[in-house]
Amino acid sequence: MVQIAKKETLHPYITKDEKICQGTPIIAGTRIRVIDIVIEYEKLGYTPDEIVNAHPHLSLAQVHDALSYYYENRKEMDEKMAQDEKFIKLLKGQFPSRLYQKIRGQNQALSG
Repeated sequence: MVQIAKKETLHPYITKDEKICQGTPIIAGTRIRVIDIVIEYEKLGYTPDEIVNAHPHLSLAQVHDALSYYYENRKEMDEKMAQDEKFIKLLKGQFPSRLYQKIRGQNQALSG
């Protein structure tokens, strides 16, 4: 059986710096995390062109590089996204939205 060496792709637009976003992979020269691009692409259904339109300081090459980085490191990135979602739910439980509380109070007043 022939063994094929795994070739690692270079990502010229992606960097990690402990001083920026706690070392989370970001697009170099920005504070936009790879995860942010992935969420817009995977969860919100934006195309790479739409992501560039939403972030005019990014190039199409940067967006594609972020997506490529994600697909090469999917397990690690998915674990990080799951941790972030868990943390957000925890915070929402501890600090509910004032707007939500106000609307909820108005609805209770109307129904009671």
